Amino acid sequence: MKIVIAPDSFKESLSAPEVAAAIARGWRQIFPQAQIVLRPMADGGEGTVDALLAAVGGERRECRVRGPLGAPVKAHWGWLGEATAVIEMAAASGLHWVPAAQRDARRACSYGTGELIRQALDAGATRIILGLGGSASNDGGAGLLRALGVRLLDAGGAELAPGGAALAALARLDLSGLDARLRQVRVEVAADVDNPLCGARGASRVFGPQKGASPAQVVELDAALEHYARLTATTLGVDHSQFPGAGAAGGLGFAARAFLQAEFRAGIELVAELSGLAEALQGASLLITGEGRLDAQSLHGKAPIGVARIAKAAGVPVLALAGSLGEGYQGVYAAGIEAAFSLAPGPISLEQACARTATELEARSADLARLWRLAQAAR
Repeated sequence: MKIVIAPDSFKESLSAPEVAAAIARGWRQIFPQAQIVLRPMADGGEGTVDALLAAVGGERRECRVRGPLGAPVKAHWGWLGEATAVIEMAAASGLHWVPAAQRDARRACSYGTGELIRQALDAGATRIILGLGGSASNDGGAGLLRALGVRLLDAGGAELAPGGAALAALARLDLSGLDARLRQVRVEVAADVDNPLCGARGASRVFGPQKGASPAQVVELDAALEHYARLTATTLGVDHSQFPGAGAAGGLGFAARAFLQAEFRAGIELVAELSGLAEALQGASLLITGEGRLDAQSLHGKAPIGVARIAKAAGVPVLALAGSLGEGYQGVYAAGIEAAFSLAPGPISLEQACARTATELEARSADLARLWRLAQAAR
């Protein structure tokens, strides 16, 4: 019997590799001789580096970079070999670096993500996988560009202050210092949103409030990004602002496409490809996936649905474990998941659930294995 285990992380509780390991422990209680293949998943956001390193090997590298509000933070990125680097912008510019009371979408900056790209270039990368998600910034990737040598100047020729609000004063983009090594690098963006840069579905209006922006600041930031996009279009001769995914990570998707010529892929598809999920499914009897919460939103690019799509193409049935099952979770059945189960053994607080995630994952996995054994015996 071959079982493939390919979950996403359970946010604020366990990483995807830890989730996969807990499910494997439970299954082995019932089927100790089973061939179990672990393929931790991610959708391009926080946890992408660790998921890929766990699945395919490589080296986790750490460095200090500029955080969202300028203070140094200890970030990381991954070296997968074959001159391939994987970077998740959340590691340097993520919302988790800024306490809720200090969140400032007007000033938060993506400079640290650009520093991670520089680290990858220094290491000799010719392919960079850039995961977008979980950002604190709403600067259209302007900070990233600064770190890579672009100068953003006001009418007097002075450098703009960091952050998205300052872009309202942008008068000129000086690209003469843009790191020349980028011309030899293939940049692939892993993202799970298709928002444009500006407008009703843009970065500021959809994601700005969770980064601390008030209604008035949302309007201000959207106008600043629109001005930035117009000036960029004039400079480059192409308007990238309406491209699906340009609004990802506070508009960092816009900068990646316009200035780094990045290719965009659904995050889960790219991670699954790099980790060899389709190959792992050959000869498998079952795939087990999961995430912290399965609900109607899971249908929009989340890891379990992407995994189920690949397993369905391989003719492998899929079971899902989730911390909780939310409104509309039944929609996952039409997407290829045969059955979904919640971890909670009964009434429990969120804090208790997070503390017991590994234990409950192992227990529910063992329960699934018992049910699977019964189903096989009844054939």
